[in-house]
Amino acid sequence: MDFKNITIAGSGVLGYQIAFQTAYHGFKVTVYDINDEVLEKAKGKLTALSDAYKQDLNATQEQLDTTLKNLSYSSDLAEAVKDADLLIEAVPENPDIKIEFYHKLAKVAPEKTVFATNSSTLLPSQFAEATGRPEKFVALHFANEIWKHNTGEVMRHPGTLQEVFDSVISFAKAIGMVALPIYKEQPGYIVNSLLVPLLGAAVNLWIDEVADIETIDKTWMVATGAPTGPFGILDVVGITTAYNINKMEAEETQDPLKIKAVEKLKEEYLDKGKLGVLTGEGFYKYPNPAYKDKDFLK
Repeated sequence: MDFKNITIAGSGVLGYQIAFQTAYHGFKVTVYDINDEVLEKAKGKLTALSDAYKQDLNATQEQLDTTLKNLSYSSDLAEAVKDADLLIEAVPENPDIKIEFYHKLAKVAPEKTVFATNSSTLLPSQFAEATGRPEKFVALHFANEIWKHNTGEVMRHPGTLQEVFDSVISFAKAIGMVALPIYKEQPGYIVNSLLVPLLGAAVNLWIDEVADIETIDKTWMVATGAPTGPFGILDVVGITTAYNINKMEAEETQDPLKIKAVEKLKEEYLDKGKLGVLTGEGFYKYPNPAYKDKDFLK
């Protein structure tokens, strides 16, 4: 299968990065989101990524100009997918929202279009039926700051065609990713199977008042040599995603700590617009978070 025209559904923390990375590697990319106001914000974020690509990848101005020319935008789903060979879904990490989106998508997408979910914790089989084309459906998950942390985890579900699985692996390589094939469904894939327990443990320590945020991060950074602690990572991932993951776990387990975490994240962060790096404030304030201070680890 030859993918040329790519649609990215959702322009949030990872959606706009996927769009830029794909366009940077020469694909025609349409960014879809729910309204034009959201898309205008996405255009600003996409333009700002040029600086990161210059700094981290030594991208030339010519490359970046071509990248921006490869991007188009639409708040009309049918228009956004009319030529799509591959659609990558990056809508909020909420099963109901994703299922509703796939029901709408299935009605307007061409028969040729392969669907991929960028869900970080949910399984493709949870949405396969809703897509209307389970044989052409996989998961394709990226790490944040994908131009640097260039992993592309490709996970099939039992109904995925081998040709589709192989084609999405080839696509991941074509946009500069290290393609990581996952042959059996696994919540959290590989990266988040390792990362989510760490972040969950950090939130539990904080909610249970064992230690404060900076102390928890400092402990991890000093003990492992990591450049960022779990709360710094959560700011990059986005506190909305952290909230959704904790909410699902709280509903499933009724763990009092998780229930308390959901309430605190909503009241003290989401309701106040403190969503992490994206909004300039989360657990830390940006662009100069405390954990980057030269004296933070003292």
